[in-house]
Amino acid sequence: MVKHMIIWKFKDDVSDKKQAALDIKIALEGLVGKIDGLVEMHILTESFDTSTGDIMMDSSFTDAKALDNYQRHPLHQSAANTFVRPFMEQRLSFDYKI
Repeated sequence: MVKHMIIWKFKDDVSDKKQAALDIKIALEGLVGKIDGLVEMHILTESFDTSTGDIMMDSSFTDAKALDNYQRHPLHQSAANTFVRPFMEQRLSFDYKI
């Protein structure tokens, strides 16, 4: 198994961050069962005030090849280009084997 974690920070000019976070959650969690090798996807939108990021993605894949396929998959690209990338100013990722 491979974990793929991302923390995003919204651009300052995003007017409705709650709605944008919900849209991201629905779009990305909806990819489970549609992309081979994507085992789990959790988008966390409720954080403590001590957090420096706005949203966190916690996802699991069968292996590194499945993660690579996910990155290039048209469904992922469409969700990212529509619901994530236009609204984010920062993205940090961390991938590891479990």
